[in-house]
Amino acid sequence: MPVPPPAVPRRRSVLPDVAASLTGAAFLLAGVAGALPGPAAAALAVAGGFALACVRLAWLAGAAAPTNMPAANGRPAPTNAAPDPAVAHGATTTGAETGRRARRAALSRRVAAILDSAVLVAGLTVAVLPLSDAAHRLPIALAGLCLTGALHVTALLRLPGRSRLSGPELVRRTVDVLALGVSLVFAGWMLLPGGPVPAVAGVAAAAGAAVLAVLAVAAAAERRRRPGAARCHAGAALALGGLTLLVVLLAYGAPDRTLPLVAAPLVAGALLTAAGARRTSGGERPGLEVAPAAWPRLTAPAGIAALAAGIHLGTAGEFSTGAMALGLTVIPPIMVGELLAAADQRRRVQRLAAREAWLRRRLGPDGRTLDPVPLTRADLIRAMAGRSGGALLVVDLHGMGDAVPEGPVRTEAARRLRAGSETHDLVARLGDTEYAVLTDAGPVLAYALGLRLLAALGEPYPRPGGVARLGVSVGLAETSGGDPEDVLRQADLARRRAVQLGRDRVEWYDAYLEEQLVRRLDLERELPGAVARGELDLVYQPVVALADRMPVGTEALLRWRSPALGTVLPAELLPVAADLDLTGEIGRWVLDRACRQVAAWSEGGRELWMAVNVTPHELSAPDFVARTATALAAYDVAPERLVVEVAEPVVGAEPSTVVARLAGLRSIGVRIALDDFRAEHASLAQLRRLPIDLLKVGPHLVGPCGDGQRPLIDVVANLADRLGVELVVEELESEGQVAGARRAGCRYGQGFALARPATAERVEAWFEEYPSTAR
Repeated sequence: MPVPPPAVPRRRSVLPDVAASLTGAAFLLAGVAGALPGPAAAALAVAGGFALACVRLAWLAGAAAPTNMPAANGRPAPTNAAPDPAVAHGATTTGAETGRRARRAALSRRVAAILDSAVLVAGLTVAVLPLSDAAHRLPIALAGLCLTGALHVTALLRLPGRSRLSGPELVRRTVDVLALGVSLVFAGWMLLPGGPVPAVAGVAAAAGAAVLAVLAVAAAAERRRRPGAARCHAGAALALGGLTLLVVLLAYGAPDRTLPLVAAPLVAGALLTAAGARRTSGGERPGLEVAPAAWPRLTAPAGIAALAAGIHLGTAGEFSTGAMALGLTVIPPIMVGELLAAADQRRRVQRLAAREAWLRRRLGPDGRTLDPVPLTRADLIRAMAGRSGGALLVVDLHGMGDAVPEGPVRTEAARRLRAGSETHDLVARLGDTEYAVLTDAGPVLAYALGLRLLAALGEPYPRPGGVARLGVSVGLAETSGGDPEDVLRQADLARRRAVQLGRDRVEWYDAYLEEQLVRRLDLERELPGAVARGELDLVYQPVVALADRMPVGTEALLRWRSPALGTVLPAELLPVAADLDLTGEIGRWVLDRACRQVAAWSEGGRELWMAVNVTPHELSAPDFVARTATALAAYDVAPERLVVEVAEPVVGAEPSTVVARLAGLRSIGVRIALDDFRAEHASLAQLRRLPIDLLKVGPHLVGPCGDGQRPLIDVVANLADRLGVELVVEELESEGQVAGARRAGCRYGQGFALARPATAERVEAWFEEYPSTAR
């Protein structure tokens, strides 16, 4: 039979859910405040949410069978996916597949119809309260609770994808239900009013606690494997919990204004049930089976019991003998659950270790040419599930330059990785050059393991024609009972940070590291194309003569005005630009814009110099001097009006190349400034051989010296005067520093105390306060 084209599902808007929830909340508050009668407020509060859920479930119950089954995440499978092998075998197999899909669709429609009935019954139970007298409300609520529970159980048992539990899983599920159920019964006992307990309220509370425990444990267990089914279980738990609360309130004869309190769990349960049914109706297939984390299963019952006990102690002031006995019964199932979780974890690790050992034995004498790590990412995730201690190491291997390590080298690296780990550690492959090591060791020993692997993997690798060397980056994260995927992500973030910091290192994950890395990734993503998009900008900070405060020049300071990241300063921008090989492009833009600006100011009759900072990468370019001359000629700028600033640490790193480039710039008339001058003995010694015109020093040099010593600025000023170099004191932030620089005989100053960096327009307005000058 011909298969119709798949329908494209529309993304469901959350606006109706929000509107229904807000409307319900308004009616709930009105009922609690006494503005509306309690039964009427409860009915109105649930009306919108239940109507919306019933419409959605009715639509699912009558929807046609889908022909294109979505993937496990609820989205349609990609149209370019590989064809089903069964379909490729011929029409007979295609017919069988179509029949299976039709049966699944029919089952989903029936389940949706039953859930629709359950939601409708729960809604009608609350809706008829204002129409009935007080004597009939409790029987109506009981009937609604029983019928709603029966319908929910019928539907949940028929949800697609349900698998039979194994013996150990059944025992663990039973213990979890028992622990949570006992804690809920204890909480109900503690929170019920003092005095005689009505029989109906006691039975309803106990039965409701048991059902809630079963549904909550099932929802937690299915949340990864069958998310849609988990939502249906959670929705049923909320709905039945709301009806149970209604029965208890009516049995105690609670005031009518308390009845709207049942609206919140009922509306949330109805909407959650509809959302889960929508997901399962798309043909939800079971996903990867991952054991639930141990900590919520163990701590949730204890937390519920402790909270209820605290509330009871604060209100009643003491515990009865029965209450204490019931509270003590919470402890045994929690302890049994913890023992079962530990046993499950040991079995998983032993099973994976045995599998790894068996596969290694199968490799035999050819082990050096085959893969010594046969465990996969899925194996690693399973081993990490529920683990409450230890650490995860993510190891990345880098070839020389951009080359990927060749096959034999990767195999030898994997062998070293396995040999360097402890026997009980699990080693898994994450990619061609990425591995993970799961260890039970604590932080100190785990870090020592990382250093040990770093040393072993960094040793030379023999190969035909010579040896190969690999770079190694290791990221570490503590497991500590967290979600396995989150732990793996954290270790990988630490590994990326190790790469950014130069490789051949071990880095621990922490929250600050993640912030830095995310920021760095954002910068790397947004910076390419910033020049073409017109996002770069220059601000200018004036340089003044200290004697009369007259402006003599400006320094061009780079700013990146990113629409996504805001204003980014050079200290953060330039390292990223260097890693992305964008410094040349950005430097050419800065030089061109600075020359254009100083030319514009010169046309206005103000002869100032323009200082431009240059990076080591720019200076090392063979055509840097020629490019500078071309930019000056393009805007008819006199060469002496341009000052190229280079930091002293850059000169110390590559003195011969830097000196050659600076000499070339001076040969065409461009002036040179040495920035960040440290005034150390070595700095003073090399000052004689550098072709510079301006020397920029920090304000610390002009401060007073103790013990009657000669101020260091005097030494620098004396040497600069003998070499014909002018001094510029930068970072002057107070009038005291300005006065100290002037007393020391420094000619020029720069800093916030004199003028702040600003746009060209604001600097021009500042210039108007001074007559034209040329320095």
